[in-house]
Amino acid sequence: MAVDQENVAVNGSRRLSPQEIADILRERIRTGELRAGDRLPTQAELAEEFGVERGTVRQALRALQEDGLLSNVSKGSPPRIAEPAPAREEPQPTMVALAPRLTEAFSPSRVRIDAVCLTAESFMLALSEPVRHIHEGRLRPESVEVRILLPSREINLAFPVPVEGRDGDGDPVHERWLTQRNAQARVLQHNLLGLRATHGIDVHVSFRALPFTPPVKLYLLNGEEALIGYYMLTRREEEWESRTLEMYDALGSQSLLFSFAQRAGRRERAFVEESQKWFDALWETITTDLTLS
Repeated sequence: MAVDQENVAVNGSRRLSPQEIADILRERIRTGELRAGDRLPTQAELAEEFGVERGTVRQALRALQEDGLLSNVSKGSPPRIAEPAPAREEPQPTMVALAPRLTEAFSPSRVRIDAVCLTAESFMLALSEPVRHIHEGRLRPESVEVRILLPSREINLAFPVPVEGRDGDGDPVHERWLTQRNAQARVLQHNLLGLRATHGIDVHVSFRALPFTPPVKLYLLNGEEALIGYYMLTRREEEWESRTLEMYDALGSQSLLFSFAQRAGRRERAFVEESQKWFDALWETITTDLTLS
């Protein structure tokens, strides 16, 4: 029977794979044998310890680097054990979480915010915080690009919808949603474009019409952080134009936002990157601009 020479050490025992070496080093980090700030042994020393080639060690270190467990990775010296990644924050209601994160997202010179939502209400209200900081001189971006996907007025929304279904008098629940969507989006657009005249910021705001009802709200901040919240439906009543509407609706301002940040590790970085790719592809696929009327 043939023997795979690449996986057999000189003494005849099976050589460790890169994944197995990475797992051993992870365990040393977990137990505190290797602490944050400690330097790893050199590749030559690790290769000798585990009885493998340096290439195998490099693959193991690459896996640890992708998991955010190593810092100061360079060819000049062994890497150090990274500080533990910050614990993920508990999800917070949209109206609590969104404004401070948008304010932070307006700190770079070039700002790009992408959003998918049912209406622009939460986004409009939260944006007042970074806009205020700009007027106060605390933030000074050079350019701001905002792209927003909102449901088309032409589709039958999954929500909000009347409890009793549509009748021959039209759909007042849909009319209410459309009125709110248009008014909130116009205010958001006006507040952002006003920064051109007041501060000379290069601002671009674009809307496109989604052909479906989004089951989640998604905010992408400079390609560095993704905030996602699931719409939770409730049955409620609301007065609108002198009548009481019974509807199944989503209260977006109360949706819990979960944060995924590039800096938090490989899995969260992958989620941010895939979410951005999804949005970009959807934006390019949809060619219908939203009509705010």
